[in-house]
Amino acid sequence: MTTFKEAQRVRSKPVARSAVPRKFGKAVSKGEALLENHLNALKIPFTREFKFHPQRKWQADFRIDDMPILVEVEGGVFSNGRHTRGEGYTKDCEKYSVAAVNGWFVIRGTTAQIKDGLVIQWIEKLIERLRGG
Repeated sequence: MTTFKEAQRVRSKPVARSAVPRKFGKAVSKGEALLENHLNALKIPFTREFKFHPQRKWQADFRIDDMPILVEVEGGVFSNGRHTRGEGYTKDCEKYSVAAVNGWFVIRGTTAQIKDGLVIQWIEKLIERLRGG
């Protein structure tokens, strides 16, 4: 008689992982796609994957054009993703702090906060504040 675990082992096949790098850019998350829709609907000009540091390869998910505003969509917050584990979190702290030291306002939000409309509200309020309103 075969145990359940043995049966699983027999039926499961190893997953093939390609060593060939992806030809296309990084996949767009649901949060990024939704925020892009919000920005377009409000006619707020933006740049995707903006490289904000001259020496580092750091990129922000969005830059609000003609404003010192960077927006980061934090993914994987409930699935132990890169942004919530020790090393990834530490690197993000450095990235965001260096951006702030260099004069950038960094708005960070999760997909849930984008869905709730919070992130776009924060962006609108900051734009208004920077324009002197």
